[in-house]
Amino acid sequence: MRTTPGMAFFTLAGTLAYLALPMIGWGGIGPFFAHPARTALAVVTMALAVAAVFSQGNISSGEREDRGNRWVLAAFGVLGLLAGYVPAWNDRIGFWTLDSDTMRWIGVALFAGGGVLRLVPVFILGKRFSGLVAIQPGHKLVTTGLYGVIRHPSYLGFVISSLGWVLAFRSGVGVILTLLMIPPLLARIAAEEALLRSQFGAAYEAYCARTWRMVPGIF
Repeated sequence: MRTTPGMAFFTLAGTLAYLALPMIGWGGIGPFFAHPARTALAVVTMALAVAAVFSQGNISSGEREDRGNRWVLAAFGVLGLLAGYVPAWNDRIGFWTLDSDTMRWIGVALFAGGGVLRLVPVFILGKRFSGLVAIQPGHKLVTTGLYGVIRHPSYLGFVISSLGWVLAFRSGVGVILTLLMIPPLLARIAAEEALLRSQFGAAYEAYCARTWRMVPGIF
């Protein structure tokens, strides 16, 4: 089972629409692409979106969903829209910018690396990966590879890529927006682990006992 044409269209069209935000923030297509780091950022963004089309990630509520956690999606949506526009606008007007062009390229590298880390678990989990906190049909625990060390590699990739995105615009305000994503992310992790614990019981407890949530040795 692969991503449906509708989901593929939604992914690519949504990515193009999202890229319009920093272009507007930077005053247009021409000004945005005037710097090679911003051009690289756009290329990486589209490359990740194309790769995502070939995954089996979905937004299915599956057999059982924690609907009480859906507010997190709204929080990510609002913060994501702000992160799409505000850092680019700050960059254009020179408000609270960090360091020099070196910071832009550090940001692009973090965005690319974090994006890959975000996507790899989607391919590993396949149709079990949902944008919702839900148990999918035939859901089984994956406890090897990346998941043999940390339980939420995709969320770690999300944080790294989010930070990389705003640093590509050298935006101090963007860093704050990234930090504001942490509380809803932690709420989602808590809801997801509670659901998996209720589904898999002692097996999940044992898995949690020998792994870290996101950062080995720290969290």
